[in-house]
Amino acid sequence: MDRAQKEELVTSLGEVFKSTSVVVVAHYSGLTVAQMSALRRQMRASGATVKVAKNRLAKIALEGSDVAHVASLLKGPTIIAYSSDPVAAPKVAVDFAKANDKFVILGGAFGKTALDVDGVKALATMPSLDELRAKLVGLIQAPATKIAQLSTAPAAKLARVFGAYSRENEAA
Repeated sequence: MDRAQKEELVTSLGEVFKSTSVVVVAHYSGLTVAQMSALRRQMRASGATVKVAKNRLAKIALEGSDVAHVASLLKGPTIIAYSSDPVAAPKVAVDFAKANDKFVILGGAFGKTALDVDGVKALATMPSLDELRAKLVGLIQAPATKIAQLSTAPAAKLARVFGAYSRENEAA
């Protein structure tokens, strides 16, 4: 990598670290190419991204960002996963780590908050942004449905009462 490519990588990583909401750092030593490809595919499918960058360049890119405290985790063969959805990258990383024992999560960052391994796992158990939106829409729609049922219920009861009187009068 020549100097211009390094500067371009540092700049692009710096933009990523400033704009992303969550970063996960993990060791990937011993993973095969197929396993790394599977990890990248899973991350991409969930809206997250995986980068393997030189630790020294990543540390330079981290300077001045909210997630700068992640720099202490960048030792050895590390991989950086990030996403704008606060749950996507941790969820895929934790699931992948369960299936592959050579993929070891070191920690991460959620905004300005540093996360240890347990923090990343806790973040992974939370529902995704889309799931939360669906639950919120369901909660908002439920009262409206109940109000509609209540407003039509008296009319239905009246219709049943009138129907019963008419049957009673016919029988008599």
